[in-house]
Amino acid sequence: MPRAPHTPAEYWDTYMPHRGEGDQPAPVVDRFEWTQYPGHGPGVEVLGRPRRALDLGPAEGKEAVFLARQGVVVTGVDLSPVQVTRARRWWRAEQGLSFVQADACDYLASHTEPFDAVYSVWGAVWFTDPEQLFPLVAKRLTAGGVFAFSQAETNPRLYGPQRMRGKWLEGRERELTVLRWQYKPGAWADLLKRHGFTDIDACVLEAPDAGKLGTLMVRARSAA
Repeated sequence: MPRAPHTPAEYWDTYMPHRGEGDQPAPVVDRFEWTQYPGHGPGVEVLGRPRRALDLGPAEGKEAVFLARQGVVVTGVDLSPVQVTRARRWWRAEQGLSFVQADACDYLASHTEPFDAVYSVWGAVWFTDPEQLFPLVAKRLTAGGVFAFSQAETNPRLYGPQRMRGKWLEGRERELTVLRWQYKPGAWADLLKRHGFTDIDACVLEAPDAGKLGTLMVRARSAA
Protein backbone atom coordinates (compact mmCIF):
# COMPACT_ATOMS: atom_id res chain seq x y z
CA MET A 1 0.00 0.00 0.00
CA PRO A 2 1.43 3.42 -0.89
CA ARG A 3 2.33 5.77 1.91
CA ALA A 4 -0.54 8.04 2.85
CA PRO A 5 0.10 11.76 2.29
CA HIS A 6 0.83 13.78 5.42
CA THR A 7 0.81 17.38 4.19
CA PRO A 8 -1.75 19.36 2.17
CA ALA A 9 0.69 19.58 -0.75
CA GLU A 10 1.09 15.80 -0.79
CA TYR A 11 -2.68 15.43 -0.64
CA TRP A 12 -3.11 17.45 -3.84
CA ASP A 13 -0.07 15.80 -5.42
CA THR A 14 -1.78 12.46 -4.99
CA TYR A 15 -5.46 13.01 -5.52
CA MET A 16 -6.68 16.10 -7.38
CA PRO A 17 -7.23 16.07 -10.24
CA HIS A 18 -6.58 12.40 -11.01
CA ARG A 19 -6.47 11.70 -14.75
CA GLY A 20 -4.58 8.42 -14.76
CA GLU A 21 -1.08 7.17 -14.07
CA GLY A 22 1.98 8.36 -15.96
CA ASP A 23 2.28 11.29 -18.35
CA GLN A 24 -1.06 12.48 -19.66
CA PRO A 25 -1.77 14.58 -22.75
CA ALA A 26 -2.59 18.23 -22.20
CA PRO A 27 -6.33 18.88 -21.98
CA VAL A 28 -8.19 20.80 -24.65
CA VAL A 29 -8.64 24.50 -23.86
CA ASP A 30 -11.52 26.06 -25.75
CA ARG A 31 -13.52 27.93 -23.09
CA PHE A 32 -13.11 29.49 -19.65
CA GLU A 33 -15.21 27.19 -17.44
CA TRP A 34 -16.50 28.13 -13.96
CA THR A 35 -18.70 25.10 -13.38
CA GLN A 36 -18.25 21.34 -13.40
CA TYR A 37 -20.47 21.08 -16.49
CA PRO A 38 -18.63 21.93 -19.76
CA GLY A 39 -20.23 24.75 -21.69
CA HIS A 40 -22.60 25.66 -18.86
CA GLY A 41 -22.76 29.06 -17.25
CA PRO A 42 -20.74 32.23 -17.77
CA GLY A 43 -17.28 32.41 -19.23
CA VAL A 44 -14.27 34.70 -19.19
CA GLU A 45 -16.46 37.83 -19.28
CA VAL A 46 -16.86 37.50 -15.49
CA LEU A 47 -13.32 38.87 -15.13
CA GLY A 48 -13.84 41.95 -17.27
CA ARG A 49 -10.79 42.93 -19.33
CA PRO A 50 -7.74 42.34 -17.10
CA ARG A 51 -4.19 42.91 -18.23
CA ARG A 52 -2.71 40.86 -15.37
CA ALA A 53 -4.47 38.01 -13.58
CA LEU A 54 -3.72 35.64 -10.71
CA ASP A 55 -5.14 32.11 -10.68
CA LEU A 56 -5.30 30.61 -7.18
CA GLY A 57 -5.16 26.83 -7.42
CA PRO A 58 -5.00 26.35 -11.22
CA ALA A 59 -4.33 22.58 -11.13
CA GLU A 60 -4.28 21.66 -14.83
CA GLY A 61 -4.05 25.34 -15.74
CA LYS A 62 -6.78 25.39 -18.39
CA GLU A 63 -8.36 28.68 -17.32
CA ALA A 64 -4.94 30.34 -17.04
CA VAL A 65 -4.08 29.15 -20.55
CA PHE A 66 -7.35 30.47 -21.96
CA LEU A 67 -6.64 33.91 -20.50
CA ALA A 68 -3.03 33.93 -21.66
CA ARG A 69 -4.19 33.21 -25.19
CA GLN A 70 -6.32 36.36 -24.96
CA GLY A 71 -3.19 38.40 -24.26
CA VAL A 72 -3.51 38.48 -20.46
CA VAL A 73 -0.35 38.03 -18.36
CA VAL A 74 -1.29 35.21 -15.97
CA THR A 75 0.37 33.75 -12.89
CA GLY A 76 -0.97 30.46 -11.55
CA VAL A 77 -0.17 29.63 -7.92
CA ASP A 78 -0.71 26.05 -6.76
CA LEU A 79 0.28 24.26 -3.57
CA SER A 80 1.08 20.98 -5.34
CA PRO A 81 4.60 20.55 -6.79
CA VAL A 82 3.34 17.68 -8.95
CA GLN A 83 0.59 19.75 -10.51
CA VAL A 84 2.85 22.76 -11.06
CA THR A 85 5.44 20.56 -12.78
CA ARG A 86 2.76 19.05 -14.99
CA ALA A 87 1.28 22.44 -15.91
CA ARG A 88 4.72 23.82 -16.78
CA ARG A 89 5.38 20.82 -19.03
CA TRP A 90 2.06 21.06 -20.81
CA TRP A 91 2.02 24.81 -21.32
CA ARG A 92 5.71 25.77 -21.61
CA ALA A 93 5.15 27.20 -25.11
CA GLU A 94 2.41 29.60 -24.02
CA GLN A 95 3.34 33.28 -23.85
CA GLY A 96 2.64 35.43 -20.79
CA LEU A 97 1.96 32.45 -18.52
CA SER A 98 3.82 31.20 -15.45
CA PHE A 99 3.12 28.67 -12.71
CA VAL A 100 4.43 29.02 -9.16
CA GLN A 101 4.43 26.39 -6.42
CA ALA A 102 3.33 28.10 -3.20
CA ASP A 103 0.56 28.43 -0.65
CA ALA A 104 -1.94 31.06 -1.84
CA CYS A 105 -1.71 33.18 1.31
CA ASP A 106 2.08 32.96 1.44
CA TYR A 107 2.35 34.07 -2.17
CA LEU A 108 -0.02 37.01 -1.73
CA ALA A 109 1.76 38.11 1.45
CA SER A 110 5.26 37.97 -0.04
CA HIS A 111 4.68 39.41 -3.53
CA THR A 112 3.72 43.00 -4.21
CA GLU A 113 2.82 43.02 -7.90
CA PRO A 114 -0.76 44.21 -8.56
CA PHE A 115 -3.37 42.22 -10.46
CA ASP A 116 -6.48 43.39 -12.29
CA ALA A 117 -8.20 40.07 -11.57
CA VAL A 118 -7.73 37.35 -8.97
CA TYR A 119 -9.79 34.22 -9.50
CA SER A 120 -10.19 30.62 -8.39
CA VAL A 121 -12.15 27.91 -10.22
CA TRP A 122 -12.87 25.19 -7.68
CA GLY A 123 -9.43 26.02 -6.36
CA ALA A 124 -7.59 27.56 -3.43
CA VAL A 125 -10.41 29.89 -2.32
CA TRP A 126 -12.47 26.82 -1.47
CA PHE A 127 -9.69 25.42 0.71
CA THR A 128 -8.37 28.55 2.45
CA ASP A 129 -9.72 30.42 5.45
CA PRO A 130 -11.38 33.50 3.93
CA GLU A 131 -10.52 35.57 7.00
CA GLN A 132 -6.87 35.11 6.07
CA LEU A 133 -7.20 35.10 2.28
CA PHE A 134 -9.63 37.93 1.51
CA PRO A 135 -7.59 40.81 3.00
CA LEU A 136 -4.51 39.58 1.15
CA VAL A 137 -6.41 39.47 -2.15
CA ALA A 138 -7.75 42.98 -1.52
CA LYS A 139 -4.19 44.31 -1.13
CA ARG A 140 -3.00 42.79 -4.42
CA LEU A 141 -5.94 43.94 -6.57
CA THR A 142 -5.81 47.17 -8.54
CA ALA A 143 -8.56 49.71 -7.82
CA GLY A 144 -11.79 48.26 -9.16
CA GLY A 145 -10.14 44.91 -9.85
CA VAL A 146 -12.23 41.75 -9.94
CA PHE A 147 -12.12 38.92 -7.41
CA ALA A 148 -14.12 35.91 -8.58
CA PHE A 149 -14.39 32.29 -7.53
CA SER A 150 -16.54 29.22 -7.97
CA GLN A 151 -17.00 25.97 -6.08
CA ALA A 152 -19.62 23.37 -5.39
CA GLU A 153 -23.04 24.43 -4.15
CA THR A 154 -23.08 24.41 -0.35
CA ASN A 155 -24.89 21.62 1.48
CA PRO A 156 -27.52 23.47 3.57
CA ARG A 157 -26.62 21.31 6.58
CA LEU A 158 -22.97 22.37 6.50
CA TYR A 159 -21.51 25.75 7.41
CA GLY A 160 -17.93 26.96 7.71
CA PRO A 161 -14.82 24.76 7.44
CA GLN A 162 -15.59 21.12 6.69
CA ARG A 163 -13.29 18.12 6.49
CA MET A 164 -13.06 16.66 2.99
CA ARG A 165 -12.42 13.01 2.35
CA GLY A 166 -12.82 11.25 -0.96
CA LYS A 167 -13.93 7.74 -1.81
CA TRP A 168 -10.31 6.99 -2.74
CA LEU A 169 -9.43 7.31 0.95
CA GLU A 170 -11.59 4.43 2.15
CA GLY A 171 -9.71 1.80 4.09
CA ARG A 172 -6.62 3.96 4.68
CA GLU A 173 -5.52 4.81 8.18
CA ARG A 174 -4.06 8.12 9.35
CA GLU A 175 -4.94 9.65 6.00
CA LEU A 176 -4.73 13.43 5.87
CA THR A 177 -7.95 15.31 5.28
CA VAL A 178 -8.22 18.89 4.09
CA LEU A 179 -10.66 21.60 5.04
CA ARG A 180 -12.98 23.32 2.60
CA TRP A 181 -14.96 26.44 3.51
CA GLN A 182 -18.67 26.28 2.79
CA TYR A 183 -21.13 29.15 3.21
CA LYS A 184 -24.37 30.20 1.62
CA PRO A 185 -24.12 33.02 -0.94
CA GLY A 186 -25.27 35.67 1.53
CA ALA A 187 -22.56 34.71 4.01
CA TRP A 188 -19.88 34.94 1.30
CA ALA A 189 -21.20 38.38 0.39
CA ASP A 190 -21.03 39.49 4.04
CA LEU A 191 -17.43 38.26 4.34
CA LEU A 192 -16.39 40.12 1.21
CA LYS A 193 -18.12 43.32 2.28
CA ARG A 194 -16.42 43.18 5.68
CA HIS A 195 -13.04 42.98 3.97
CA GLY A 196 -13.68 46.04 1.81
CA PHE A 197 -15.01 44.55 -1.42
CA THR A 198 -17.85 46.19 -3.34
CA ASP A 199 -20.22 45.39 -6.22
CA ILE A 200 -20.68 41.88 -4.81
CA ASP A 201 -22.69 39.21 -6.61
CA ALA A 202 -22.98 35.78 -4.95
CA CYS A 203 -25.42 33.16 -6.15
CA VAL A 204 -25.92 29.48 -6.93
CA LEU A 205 -25.99 28.62 -10.61
CA GLU A 206 -28.34 25.68 -11.06
CA ALA A 207 -27.04 22.57 -12.82
CA PRO A 208 -28.14 22.02 -16.43
CA ASP A 209 -29.90 18.81 -15.40
CA ALA A 210 -32.42 18.60 -12.56
CA GLY A 211 -31.22 16.91 -9.41
CA LYS A 212 -27.51 17.55 -9.97
CA LEU A 213 -25.26 19.71 -7.85
CA GLY A 214 -25.20 23.43 -8.65
CA THR A 215 -22.24 25.78 -8.60
CA LEU A 216 -21.61 28.63 -6.19
CA MET A 217 -20.53 31.70 -8.17
CA VAL A 218 -19.10 34.77 -6.45
CA ARG A 219 -17.81 38.01 -7.98
CA ALA A 220 -16.73 41.25 -6.30
CA ARG A 221 -14.56 44.30 -6.91
CA SER A 222 -11.86 45.94 -4.87
CA ALA A 223 -12.60 49.41 -3.58
CA ALA A 224 -11.76 52.14 -6.06
